[in-house]
Amino acid sequence: MLQTLKAQCRHPEFRRGAREMAGITLGISAWGLVTGVAMIKSGLSVGLALLMSLVVFAGSSQLAALPLIASGAPIWVIWATAFCVNLRFIIFSVQWRMYFGHLPLLQRLHIAYFAADLNYVAFLKRFPEAKPHPDQAPYFWGGVCLNWAAWQIPSIAGILLANHVPTQWGLGFAGVLALLGLSYTLLKDRKTWVSAALAGCAAVAAYALPLRLNIMVAIAVAVTAGLLMEHWSPSSAEAAREVRE
Repeated sequence: MLQTLKAQCRHPEFRRGAREMAGITLGISAWGLVTGVAMIKSGLSVGLALLMSLVVFAGSSQLAALPLIASGAPIWVIWATAFCVNLRFIIFSVQWRMYFGHLPLLQRLHIAYFAADLNYVAFLKRFPEAKPHPDQAPYFWGGVCLNWAAWQIPSIAGILLANHVPTQWGLGFAGVLALLGLSYTLLKDRKTWVSAALAGCAAVAAYALPLRLNIMVAIAVAVTAGLLMEHWSPSSAEAAREVRE
């Protein structure tokens, strides 16, 4: 695995993946810093906070679990909350499988750990056709290596310097802006625009649901809308044939 990664680091697509992630690392870093600070200020020890940052590596589920940890909630509630918040990765993994399903299990486990929202969006933008290609793995590792470092270094800094970084700065919103900016580039046709709009409306309408289940509602609405539009609207080839006839 190490030799394979070294070979991919020399691939031009590795540098391209890192370069295309570089523009949004500021938002990722700000988000990581705030999460690190929040872990300490919620009552976690430095050791546990470091372990959580390195092992969990999922900012949204970490932030969702922290208030529950601070309030002494049962462990099953904490696990259930983190699971619900991260259910979107099941959808991501279905898409990833079309690109990396042929790889050995160990490599797929490494990919699963490092995969993140912004890397998913950037990867699909670079490789819209869902089939394996030799350039995909180097591009993926170039992006996720930079993303992992951009998250973990500020997160660890926030853990170690929690008493010197006020949470009132609101830096976490920078990560949200980075995600919105990158997601906007994928809205390329009517189907994606409608799915995104419906997902946003569903997330707001279901905001009162516990455990951030409004995220799952938004994902379900977007996927359902996309599948229905795909089923009801004719494909481009069929439309072209009908025009010729």
